[in-house]
Amino acid sequence: MKFKKHVFVCTNDKEAPKKCCGSERGMALVDAFKEELKDRNLLTEIRAQKSGCLDVCAFGPSVVVYPEGIWYGNVQPSDIKEIVESHLVNDQPVERLQLKFAPKA
Repeated sequence: MKFKKHVFVCTNDKEAPKKCCGSERGMALVDAFKEELKDRNLLTEIRAQKSGCLDVCAFGPSVVVYPEGIWYGNVQPSDIKEIVESHLVNDQPVERLQLKFAPKA
């Protein structure tokens, strides 16, 4: 595997009335993740990038981190340092932002 972790940030834009991650700071979040990873010299270990729709519009802006498959909702630029430090560096997901989905039957 090339990267230890991979962060996908929804940057999709949709027509109203649906809430949309792209218009809710999606690209600003991508840029903030990249900047924080660069500042910590982690760009060779962790990749952050934009994605299309992650299909959790009501909880946007949304982020998913792989390989764990941890989902975050309503992520704000002020949350980026905490996600990087806690989850990406120390493997402790940020509980207050985490989206929990019911297991599939």
